[in-house]
This record gives sequence, structure tokens and C-alpha cells, in this order.
Amino acid sequence: MAKLLIFALLALSTLSRDLALFISIDCGSSTTYSAEGWIGDGAYIQNGESKRVPSRNSLSSVMDTLRVFYTGNKNCYSLIAEKGERVLVRASFYYGNYDQKSSPPTFALQFDGNPWAIVVTSNDQVIYYEAIYTVKGGTSTSVCVAQTQPNQFPFISALEMSSLGPNMYSALDPNFALFLTRRVAFGANETVSDAYDRIWVPGVAVNGLTAVTSDAPVIDGATVDDDPPEAVLQNAIKTSSTSESIKLATNLPAVEVAIYVNAYFSEITTLDSTQKRLLQIYLEDKPVSDLIVPPYQEVVEVTIFNLTASSSNNLSLVAASGSTLPPLINAMEVFSISDQLTDGTDRNDEEQLASLQVLYPVLGQWSGDPCLPFPFTWDWLNCSTDAKPRVTALYLSSFELYGSFPDLSSMDALEIIDLHNNSLEGDIPDYLGAMPNLKQLNLADNDFSGTLPKSISNNKNLKLTVSGNKNLCVSGNSCEASGTNTQTGTSFDGPEVTRSSGINRKKKSKKLPAILGSIIPTFFLFWAGVGVYVIVRQRRIAAAVTALSAGKNGGANKPNGNGGNGNGNSVNVQVVGKIRQAVMHEFINNNSDTGEQARMEIPDQITDQQTYEEEHTSTRNV
Repeated sequence: MAKLLIFALLALSTLSRDLALFISIDCGSSTTYSAEGWIGDGAYIQNGESKRVPSRNSLSSVMDTLRVFYTGNKNCYSLIAEKGERVLVRASFYYGNYDQKSSPPTFALQFDGNPWAIVVTSNDQVIYYEAIYTVKGGTSTSVCVAQTQPNQFPFISALEMSSLGPNMYSALDPNFALFLTRRVAFGANETVSDAYDRIWVPGVAVNGLTAVTSDAPVIDGATVDDDPPEAVLQNAIKTSSTSESIKLATNLPAVEVAIYVNAYFSEITTLDSTQKRLLQIYLEDKPVSDLIVPPYQEVVEVTIFNLTASSSNNLSLVAASGSTLPPLINAMEVFSISDQLTDGTDRNDEEQLASLQVLYPVLGQWSGDPCLPFPFTWDWLNCSTDAKPRVTALYLSSFELYGSFPDLSSMDALEIIDLHNNSLEGDIPDYLGAMPNLKQLNLADNDFSGTLPKSISNNKNLKLTVSGNKNLCVSGNSCEASGTNTQTGTSFDGPEVTRSSGINRKKKSKKLPAILGSIIPTFFLFWAGVGVYVIVRQRRIAAAVTALSAGKNGGANKPNGNGGNGNGNSVNVQVVGKIRQAVMHEFINNNSDTGEQARMEIPDQITDQQTYEEEHTSTRNV
């Protein structure tokens, strides 16, 4: 049976990897929308409670459900991803007054042990955050929410991950992440989504700026590393004269941060011999790009990094000397750059904790980095505050653990081991007495037997508690004369651990029902899961192939499509459907201390006009 379970888990893992191109999780839902690419979150998290917003506040089937977390230092989703893979991850939040309190919470958002953002939710708006980073772990990446204020419980409505091409955003050091502040398609009339699940918000021309459309029959965006979709290159904005500049809104935070900007340029028509369009990007009064000459039927991408800026700085596009035509721009992405990403908790400690979770399934509800970011450790751990933390305490009392003593020998930074009030049995291992930093060992109220090792009983620096183990001999000479414990020790208290699974903290006495209770449901759930994964996988592969071939077919809303009505499982269904069919109509990006948030307004018509009117004003004589 054990071999069968291992085989099942490996097979399910393989199926999950095949689906890693797009993962779209409807949090709090048990429904799979296979045609649109959404799946419920049951396979990705064990904690939290499913909730639904009131029907009067309904936006869509995806945004109407959420998962809220009332307990735990942090709660994490784990997504299959390969080490070294560059991914785009988007987390969306719609409060919708689900709890009838009209009190949208604020909480922390994290990934892989790194701080991402402080999420400030809204009564009636969908808030989303997007990050691009290289996975540093072995087989997965984690996205976590954590409570930061009393009675403000974190929740999440949707979580999406897509794999990016190996050369995309290649100027970014893999030890850092990009946090989106703005992605805009200038002159577009509607939101554009592409084959990488990027959302391009329309930018409307106002205040003297003019929207223009290219007359090129085809524009090949794949000639540049970041592969912008043709739909965002077909339109642009420009000024009316070479003496005017375009002020480019960045939505950066008020504090100065490192920035990463991608700007895309494509000429809208064939120029004659007397016409020249020469451009440069300025930050304040200093040029930050080389001379830009937009090509016809192709695209030039300009990447700006190794600079710092804030919302008070002006980023602008100007006509360079010798240009006979005014400045023009098609699309732009703006990111802030994170602090250096952590390498995570000590690898030996992580591997040992993973082994404990396999041995004791009750511990499986904890995921993400065990110790980071500080102070959001797993509830039953203490950790050091080193750059690469070590686990210093295990508080596993009353977790209904059974079997022999687990192997903790590699966790040599442990100072406290508290395993009291479980059903552990057999000998107490000798290595515990030689652990260099161990100061407290509480093994009370278990079923240990045999003789307490001398390495433990003779350790003058160890505070030992072994009471309640009736078959354990601790005095050596009296082992044969007495079947009871002769050393009671002193109890010590660890932190209170609250678990959302509602575990009864009474001592576990029966092992076989628990084992069968884990094995039998796992067996049947695995084959049910395989069926779901196969169906979704086939639909997603078909949708991805359709999307990636759109440049040839010219279907609507495809990576290289040219408008009109698309056929089959196009990106319009798979990608645009995920957000636009979720009634995420307008995206307005705002910033927070550790990351940036984007707001999606409820009105029916997709437009970025209000933001654009305020921020994309034309300036003269720059």
C-alpha cells in the first residue's frame, strides 16, 4: 500500500507539472471551469474557510468566492514550479462585504519567504498584485497571506501563475523580483491579455495627445525578448508637434525605489525620405535611453533599469534633435524592483521538516518557507533571525503524533523539543543527549519504553521532562524493580498553537484507524484528481496551442491577432476570460510599502481615461 501511495503522488505531481504553463485557481471554490481554465483550490491548500460574497455584490463566478484564514501566522498556496523557472504570479482580492461587516481588511502578501505587498482591500473593487521572479526552490513556489492587524483576517479570491519564456525580462538579476506598477497599451480601446497572461490596460489619449492606428498588415512582436502581443502594437499615442513631450505615468510609490521599465515602439506608417522620427526617454532632465527609431512592421523594445525613482519624478518621451515627427509610443510596462530575495530557511532543516510532514500528515497543512519572512514562522516553530534561518524550537505537543521518535539529528540548532502529550513509543534515541544546542526536552505523556540513554540523563545542561511514560526507566538501577517512571521532571510551556483543522488535542490511542483513514481516502482522491487533471490539461493544451498560433491565424485577442471574432479556445476565452469575464473591468494601479497594487473598477466600459487624464498630460518645450 505504501508503494501504491508513493506511485500515486508521483503520478499526480507529473500531471501537475504538465499544467504549469497556466495555473488559474478560483480560491474558495470547489468548481472547475475547464473551458475558461479555472480550477478550485482544494488541491493547493488545506487551511481556511470558503466564503461567498452576497448576491447583490456579485461580480462573477470567480470573484464571488474567496478563502479566508482565521488562524495561523501565515497561510500559503504551493504551486508546482521548477527551480530556475521564471514565472508571473498574480494574486487577486475582492472583499465584496462577504462577512456583512463593511470592513475590508489589510494584511500582508508574501512569496517564497519574501515580503511582497501590504494588501489594502476595498468594499467594491477587485485589487490585484503581480510579481515576476525566478523560482529559487526545488519543485514549487509559494504564495502566502498573513494577518498583520487584530481582527483583520486575510483572504484571497484568485491566484494565477504562468511560465515566461527563458529570455523574458532578462535584464533582471534572478536574485530580485519585479513588482508591477503599470502595464499599458496606449491608444487601445479595450484591455488586452496575451499568451503569457499579462494584462495590458488601455491608455486613452487626452489633453492634446492623439491616438493613432498602424496601417501595417502585420507587426511581429516576437523579434524582441519580451514578446509584446500584436494587439498592443497596432495602436499608439503621439503629440501634435516635435516641441511637445509625452509624460509617462509610472504609478511608482512615494518613496524612491529601484525601477525597471520596458517601452515598446513601432512606426505606424511608411515614412518618406524627408520624414524622421527620433525619440529619447528622459527621467527629469536627463536622457536615460539611447536614440530610438521606431521601425515599421516591427518593434523596438527599450529597457531602463539601474535607476531609482518615485512618484514625484517625471518620466517623459521627447523628440530628439533632427526629428521631423513628434514622439510616439505604443506600450509600456513599469515595475519596482524588490530587495534581494532570500535563499530561504536552512536546507537541512527544511528537508527534515518535510520528512516530518510526510511522517505526520497533520503537519501537512503548513507550507511555504518555515521561517521567513520574519516573524511569520510556522505556528509550531521558533527560528533564528539569521539571513539563512535555523529552526531553534519544535512545539509539537498534543498533535496526536504516533510511532517511534522522529529523526531530528540533522536539526542541530534546536534548543527546545516539546513532544509531550502524544502517542510516541519505543526507545528514546541516544543522539538527543549530544545535540549541541538542546536545552529543553519535553517528552512527557507518551508511550516511550526502555531505558533513558545516559547521554540524556547525564546531560547537566538539559532540562528534561519525561513523566507519564509508564514503561520508561530513567534511573538505571531500578529498571527491573519498577515498571514506573522514577523521574518526573518539570513541565515547560511553548507557544499556543491553533490549527484550523479542528484537531482534538486528546491523546491518540488507536493507530490503525488513523492510518487507514489516511490511506483509503488518499487512494480514491488520487484517481479522482487524475481524472480532473487530465481533462483540464487537454483543454489547456488546446487553448495554449490556439493562442500561440494566433499570429498566423489572426484571431481576436490572440498574441498576434488583429481583432475580430476569434474561434475555438482562443486567448479571449482562456486568458481574457479569466479577468475580463471575472468583471475585472478597469485596472488602476496603486502602491504600498513593499509592493504595488492594481485596482479594477466595477463600471462596465473598460477605460483608463481617468488615470490617463490625470497622468498622461502633454508637456511643451521639454
